[in-house]
Amino acid sequence: MTSNANNAPELQPDTSGLSRSQLAWVAAIANQFRMEHEFWRDPASDLFTEQVLDVFGDVLRVHHAFSRQALSKDRFEFALEFALNQAGAAAQLVQSRTNPGHDITINGVPVSLKTQADANIREGSLHISKFMELGKGEWSLPLLRNSFLEHLRSYERIFQLRFFCDKANSHFYELVEIPKDLLLEGATAKLEVQRKSKQKPKPGYGYVFDTSGDLKFSLYFDGGTERKLQIKGIRKELCVVHATWKFSSSPIEQSLAC
Repeated sequence: MTSNANNAPELQPDTSGLSRSQLAWVAAIANQFRMEHEFWRDPASDLFTEQVLDVFGDVLRVHHAFSRQALSKDRFEFALEFALNQAGAAAQLVQSRTNPGHDITINGVPVSLKTQADANIREGSLHISKFMELGKGEWSLPLLRNSFLEHLRSYERIFQLRFFCDKANSHFYELVEIPKDLLLEGATAKLEVQRKSKQKPKPGYGYVFDTSGDLKFSLYFDGGTERKLQIKGIRKELCVVHATWKFSSSPIEQSLAC
């Protein structure tokens, strides 16, 4: 579906007292909202109402008026909090930006937020490059897996904002929920140390398969300098797409030059 402006009362912004330059900025931003766009939400989504969809989409469009880069994780967090609160939900980011647990509480539910915007992003699978830090304790795959499962207790839902750029000034985002129950299947992951690796400590994988023997996702215990857990190849068909945003944008300097 294509989303139009919501049904809020018509606003007439007061531009009195603004300089010629400032009026040009206002016009340039307004121009972004006139460009082609298509917003979609899953009708069954309990998170994205039409209003949340529109407000969040407008944040994305303004962002890309000033940047060619994907929305960063911290800006994603603030944008989601803003959009949800505008729609009447109770959303609050955690105060500590280095909190090892959840990132935001939505209607009393702790939620973890992730982003993906790498050049090798795949339509049908999700990759979380840094799910959690693994610390400097004993490097044992069974113990590391237990740390992962303990970490999951910190929140109830996991969302990832994914960015695809088809061409210059054309952008596509999707918001995907990764079911917590899916990741909890890591408790039975088949563990395998990568003994030929030159890393110290040696990295390892934890493979999670379905009943047909097909891979659902894999845990990658990265033994490099960061000592972090990656989650690779999460099949999107096992997740829930809550919303998508496809839109065009124009660099703000071009609008100012018109």
